[in-house]
Amino acid sequence: MLQVAVLKENTAAVLAALAKRHYPTAEADVQAVLDLDQRRRELQTGHDQAQAEANELARQIGGLMKTGQKAEAEVLKVRTAELKQQTKTHSDELADTEKQLQQLLYKLPNMPHTSVPEGRGADDNEVVREWGTKPELATDAKPHWDLIEQYDIIDFALGNKITGAGFPVYKDKGARLQRALINFFLDEARAAGYTEVQVPILVNEASGYGTGNLPDKEGQMYHATADDLYLIPTAEVPITNLYRDDIIATERLPIRNAGYTPCFRREAGSWGAHVRGLNRLHQFDKVEIVHITQPENSYAALEVMVAHIEMLLQKLELPYRVLRLCGGDMGFTSALTFDLEVWSGAQQRWLEVSSASNFETYQANRLKLRYRPEGSTKTQLLHTLNGSALALPRIVAALLENNQTSEGIRLPKVLHSYCGFETIGG
Repeated sequence: MLQVAVLKENTAAVLAALAKRHYPTAEADVQAVLDLDQRRRELQTGHDQAQAEANELARQIGGLMKTGQKAEAEVLKVRTAELKQQTKTHSDELADTEKQLQQLLYKLPNMPHTSVPEGRGADDNEVVREWGTKPELATDAKPHWDLIEQYDIIDFALGNKITGAGFPVYKDKGARLQRALINFFLDEARAAGYTEVQVPILVNEASGYGTGNLPDKEGQMYHATADDLYLIPTAEVPITNLYRDDIIATERLPIRNAGYTPCFRREAGSWGAHVRGLNRLHQFDKVEIVHITQPENSYAALEVMVAHIEMLLQKLELPYRVLRLCGGDMGFTSALTFDLEVWSGAQQRWLEVSSASNFETYQANRLKLRYRPEGSTKTQLLHTLNGSALALPRIVAALLENNQTSEGIRLPKVLHSYCGFETIGG
């Protein structure tokens, strides 16, 4: 959530930044925020003045009663009653104004970092670098959904039977490969200095608002209405919310957590070949890394996170590329995002497997996540970052497709000890 002080002091810069996102109502919404903030300040001043006058009159009434001047005291009591009603009116209007202001601030997306390229969509994203050699597959190479059926390792029909489309059942070596990848990703995160956490996969509304998933992604989240809880779309939500309303001691910074969870996304309206098989699911597994640090260190932290994700892909021997997302393709809460995509040999296209983002103070302002710099009596907002390290479905799709041979699917060496086998089929 953008800070009102930033909107007031740097209005032109904020509007220019939101224009890079192609946010259509930026000028009207920013002006509405400023108007509501001005009204809030006027109401607060009126409330405080009425309260102060009422307190002074109460003191005077006490003195008059002690000296027997009851008639004069009664006159002041009438004025005190008027002030109390005025104070209540101010309080009610102030609460309503603050609620309107908060809801409008929730609507405003984050300001893009200066390095974010111009653009409206995926075609305008900047390719930062590529790694690896795309595999040369046989002319009869199969996409992963055919390989899955051939080797009977994932069953979409069974998942559809017990739940619905987009909820696959992993079987035998398919299930073992899932577990192997999760353990590999967690072990690598721990070796890189991340503290592993296991968190709930249901969160309350405050947690959804804390990371910016509400109200922005309300339609994409599964909602358990009886208990007003949400199934998480990513472990970023519960892990980051571990620190909601905290003032972090500087000696604890940076905080670096990693956690595995299943993730749930409704993905309403998605269909077609580009979402076939494992390309898009309603439930999938993912290991997430979360970083919380001082503002001056956050962009160096983002580089470290991206390097960690690249290292995982290199160990999996998957060709990949790193993209810097343009303003029009970037997530609502992000200031700068790098997407990592792997090459899908049989589909002959790039598949997104990770996003690493710096949110600067946007989430921290919602979370009231702060620290007190050394030598300062005032607290400041921290910066939050997160990245997928990694999401499993498209990793599995690329592993199956890129490593298919006439003797079966040969898995990369780094997974052999985790899986307990080296090939699928053959």
